Amino acid sequence: MSSHPPSSFRTRVVDGVMGRSRRSRPKAWPPSTSILCPKQPSPSVLLQSDGGDELSDFRNSMPARGSGSESPVLALPNTVGVIGGASAVSTIGFLEKLVAWSSRDGGAALPFIVCSDPVLNRELSSRKRNPTSRNTDSRIDHASIVENLRCKRIFLESSGARCMVMPCHISHSWHDEISQGCSVPFLHVGECVAKELKAANLKPVEAGSNLRIGVLATDAILPARFYSEKLQNQGFEVLLPDKATMEHAVIPAVEAFNRKDVEGARNLLRIALQVLLVRAVNTIILASDDMRGLLPRDDPLLKKCIDPMDALARATIQWADSKANNEQ
Repeated sequence: MSSHPPSSFRTRVVDGVMGRSRRSRPKAWPPSTSILCPKQPSPSVLLQSDGGDELSDFRNSMPARGSGSESPVLALPNTVGVIGGASAVSTIGFLEKLVAWSSRDGGAALPFIVCSDPVLNRELSSRKRNPTSRNTDSRIDHASIVENLRCKRIFLESSGARCMVMPCHISHSWHDEISQGCSVPFLHVGECVAKELKAANLKPVEAGSNLRIGVLATDAILPARFYSEKLQNQGFEVLLPDKATMEHAVIPAVEAFNRKDVEGARNLLRIALQVLLVRAVNTIILASDDMRGLLPRDDPLLKKCIDPMDALARATIQWADSKANNEQ
């Protein structure tokens, strides 16, 4: 996957407000689709509308901070709240899937509200960029991150979201804390991918062995832990890269990617994938945005890998469709 936002989702900036270009707007989008970023000095709002004046009208209608207004931005029963992750590009990629997949049969795309915080993005990205540091956990204030994410969840709930999703591997490390007290369904990417794999009725690669799923993450501690838990709950045996593979393939691949040695990073990633495949895994979960977009789309190794965010997007659309059908 390209590291740039899809052409159909490029934005323009008008007076501090991010709005979709009318020329590139998908016709299936409902006019009330909005993207909000609260608690920022200059909040970014992306509003889908059919008229240019509606952007300023929407901004003028927003309640002042601290006003105590509880009026939701959207009142549709299938509105999805999206908490942005460490990468704004990855968040946009997830939204692209929601729009394209939910409207592929000619219907209207599902309504959603997105909250993306560049300050929080930097904090989460520092975790993603430093998987080798033994002191990463101590340098990052987890309590502050969790509280930040929880506030965004509450904001989205009050804005009208009736289901919550986080297209971010790292944020899911604190899913239980963030979702505590949530009044609406809060989908978990690990549960979504585990349920899809269970429904696929996979057969063991080796006769008499367990169904094995590999998990490859740049950070072998946080994302690997919750993916393993959710997969094991569905009866899968989970295999992670061993210490040697992490030290000589996975971590060097991240380092090569960070210094823009794409070919070197690809070759190292291929080695890490092959090490897991020779251990008879059925498929490998790429629990890293960097890894997911690193290999060319025609690379045969990708056929053995899955992007868990695809499962999250499909589960989100299924939830939205069920709510919409219940209202008919």
